[in-house]
Amino acid sequence: MTQPAVAVWPSGGAGYERSEVSAIIGSGDDLWARATRDLLDWRVKTASGFTVDADGPVAPGARIKITARVLGITVVEPVEVVAVVDEPDRVGFAYRTLPGHPVSGEEAFILRRDDGLVRLTIRSLTRPAPQQPWRSLFPLLRFAQRVVRRRYLRALR
Repeated sequence: MTQPAVAVWPSGGAGYERSEVSAIIGSGDDLWARATRDLLDWRVKTASGFTVDADGPVAPGARIKITARVLGITVVEPVEVVAVVDEPDRVGFAYRTLPGHPVSGEEAFILRRDDGLVRLTIRSLTRPAPQQPWRSLFPLLRFAQRVVRRRYLRALR
């Protein structure tokens, strides 16, 4: 749904809150090489305060658990990688949430290189999870997502 392989994200995802944010993280071939390696090794998540239980780099079909600690509470987020892109000027991946995740939806992390500049884009489609207590906490979770997106945009610099 978040289509990390396409440059322009088409509309869709009815019933989901849609977000797309981007930032230039730097320039040059050295940064590109490091950032793409780090992205596919989950660093966008781990450098943003999460723990990822993956055995290796991002891989299509991988089911993993991402863990966050917030105010002394451990939140486990089960996800499945649904797309991986590894092209000369575009690298990224998307995962969908699995039952037990605090929200329902999909998130993508995409690096693009254009005229030497390296840009990180985060796309997400989010709606309340079907289970409590997460469903009731959805307004608070949306706020937390905005905070975390800012961390993602700084994670690979």
